[in-house]
Amino acid sequence: MGENGAGASRDEVLEELRSADKLIVVTHENVDGDALGSLIAMQEILYSLGRDSLMFIDSAEFPLPQEYRFFALSGLVQSPPADLGERTIVFLDCGNLERNPAEAFRRPGAHLVNIDHHHDNTRFGSVNYVLPEASCTAEIVWDLMHGLGVVPTLNIAEALYVGLITDTGRFMYENTGPRAHLMAADLIEAGVDVHEIYRRVYEGVPYGKLALLARGLAKIARYDGGRLTVTELDALDFAESGAEESYSEGVIDHLRAVEGTAVAALIRERIADTDGDRARKVSLRASDERVDVSAIARAQGGGGHRQAAGFSTSMNWDEVVAFLREEVAQQLTSASA
Repeated sequence: MGENGAGASRDEVLEELRSADKLIVVTHENVDGDALGSLIAMQEILYSLGRDSLMFIDSAEFPLPQEYRFFALSGLVQSPPADLGERTIVFLDCGNLERNPAEAFRRPGAHLVNIDHHHDNTRFGSVNYVLPEASCTAEIVWDLMHGLGVVPTLNIAEALYVGLITDTGRFMYENTGPRAHLMAADLIEAGVDVHEIYRRVYEGVPYGKLALLARGLAKIARYDGGRLTVTELDALDFAESGAEESYSEGVIDHLRAVEGTAVAALIRERIADTDGDRARKVSLRASDERVDVSAIARAQGGGGHRQAAGFSTSMNWDEVVAFLREEVAQQLTSASA
C-alpha cells in the first residue's frame, strides 16, 4: 500500500473488481448522499457479479440521516469482520484514510482500492482511481458498472441517482457537466422515479429539522462586508429543537445563497462526540470561484472540494471566525494580484 500511489487506469480497476473473490466496501464518516449512494450501488454491483462482498458502515453512523433511511442495506456490517485480512477493501468517496474511523482498515499490507472524485485525494490506496472531473463518486461507480457489464437493478439505479443529485445540488453546482445529465437519463431509463426520489430525499422534513434551521438562521453573523457569512449550532440548539445531529444538513445552503457571500460557514458542535471535548465540525461552501474552501479545510486537517469542504476542530467561535477571515482574505487578495 503506497501513500500517494500512482493512478490506475479504468481497465485496471475493472480487473481488480472482477478478480477479487472477497471484498468489503467502505466510505467516509458522516455519510452523505454520494458516499451512501456509491456504497450501496457498488455493493449491489458486486453481488450481481457473484462476489462475496460486505458493506461497512460504522455503528456510530446510525441512525442514518432521515432522508436516506429508505435504502435497503444488503450485506451490512457495523464493525470490521474477522476475515478482513482476506478481503480487498474498496474505499469510495474517501479523500484520505483518516476519513474512515475504523483503524482496522489502515493496517499495513491491506489491499486498498481507492475510488474517488475529490481533487485533494491523497492516493492512499494500493490501486488509486481518482477522477476529479467527475461530478460525484456515484458517476464513477456508474461508469464502472457499465464496464463490468452489469445491468442496473432499481436499487442500484436509485442509489446512484441519490449520489448524483445530492453532490451536484440537484444539477446546480459547478461540478455538474454533460456526463452528469447523461447519467441521469440512463438511470431514469433504468426505472428511477425522479419525483419519488425527490420526495424521499427533500420532502417529509421532520419538524425538528425546521426548528434547528430557524435557530441557525437567527444566529447568522456576517464579516468583511458580507463576504463571510457564518452561523453556529450548539448542543442546546439540537436539544431544544428535538433535532438529530444529521438535521443540520442543508443549513449552510441558506447562508451560501445570501447576496455578497464569498464563503459560508456552519460551525456545529458535535453532540455525539465520544471524546467529551465538545469538538466542532466546520462546514464550508464557496460562492466565489476565486476561493478554494478545500485549501482552507486542509489547513486544519480536513478536506473536500473547491466549493464544498469541512474540518473538525477544538477552536471556539472567535478562533474559527478569525481563522476563516484571514484565509478568505488571503485567497481573495492572491486572486486579485
